[in-house]
Amino acid sequence: MSIYLAIFGKLRYLGLVNIEKQCNGGTWVLLETMRGLEMGTLGGALSPEQEEKYRKVSDYDSHETNLHGTEPMLQEVSFVSVANKEEIEIARQNYSDEDEALIKSRALLAGHKLAIKLVEVEYLFDKKKLFFYFTSDNRVDFRAYVRDLAKEFRTRIEMRQIGVRDEARSAKGISQCGRPCCCSYWLHRFTPICIRMVKEQNLALNPAKISGLCGRLMCCMSFEHEMYEEIWKKLPNPGSKLKTPNGNYIVDGVDLKSESVLIRYPEGKEVPVSVTDFDKFKNTVISGLPWGAQGESFIPRNQSVKHKKEEEIKENGDAVRHVRAAPKQGKISLEGHLAASAAAAVKDGDSKKNMNSKKNVKHVLPEINKNEITGNEKNENEKNAARKPKLRRKRLHKHKRAHNSDDGEKKE
Repeated sequence: MSIYLAIFGKLRYLGLVNIEKQCNGGTWVLLETMRGLEMGTLGGALSPEQEEKYRKVSDYDSHETNLHGTEPMLQEVSFVSVANKEEIEIARQNYSDEDEALIKSRALLAGHKLAIKLVEVEYLFDKKKLFFYFTSDNRVDFRAYVRDLAKEFRTRIEMRQIGVRDEARSAKGISQCGRPCCCSYWLHRFTPICIRMVKEQNLALNPAKISGLCGRLMCCMSFEHEMYEEIWKKLPNPGSKLKTPNGNYIVDGVDLKSESVLIRYPEGKEVPVSVTDFDKFKNTVISGLPWGAQGESFIPRNQSVKHKKEEEIKENGDAVRHVRAAPKQGKISLEGHLAASAAAAVKDGDSKKNMNSKKNVKHVLPEINKNEITGNEKNENEKNAARKPKLRRKRLHKHKRAHNSDDGEKKE
């Protein structure tokens, strides 16, 4: 006889079941649980150590899931039989009936105007009970609503209030990593997650990135926490400051791969220091001495090369920006080289001839232009001189006419 772990129900309850014959993991079986006759799957045989571990955490799991019911998350269940094809088909029909029941129950809820949110509906295998899982911030009197549900579905109704984590578990959504939520298919225990875990793992305190579908901190924050916790035992808290005569050194985070702590210097640069050398580093900087040989801070080889290149670019300034790499020339044959040199020679000869002709034109043009300009200027001056007396006569004639008209008006 072996003890197997069984999984059943929409909220993935766990059960310990004794089975005489050997069964494979994933086998569909009928189980008698605290709620009644249910269909479940076997997870595999358990060793005595695994069985003891599951029993120890069962009380904590029941408290964390915030279920308002009598059944715990880990139960002692009885094996009935291995499910045949007909029983598996009945279970599938129950699943489709649950979808229809959820739609009808939400329509009835709209008439009662209760401050609750229906999350999931679940039938037992023999349909003797119908469970409604809901979330609510406050205590709600839903007795009238239960009576209407009993009239509609003609079976026993039980309401179960669940928390936001159980809502995400039953919804089976896709998490930020692109995979289904861990709690919806393999995670059976909700480990308490605190903001300290996030800080110790060098993660940004951005609620959109560290929160799951339930709105709580993601369960995966606890997967690597033991390794980080082991390193932080030898170090001060994240964000701690080392006050020195040269300024404040800040402990930014740790690097698991190199087992080093990231220290931010007063000038802003970040330098990794081995965890084993941290006490030595702390005493050195607090005394006012520089850390490293010849007054240089300890920087890994790959970072030091990058740092030197940045300094060279800063010293050269704008001169470095104007330096451009020469274009790469491909290989040419001897015939192509001779043809290119001959074409260049012809081009040089033509350019020299053009330059000489331009020089001769430059000496002639100024004299021609000078003479033409002086002749034009003389002609224009003569024309202007001939026009001036005529313009004066016209102006005098207009002035006399205006004067005579004024005298005539006065006499009248």
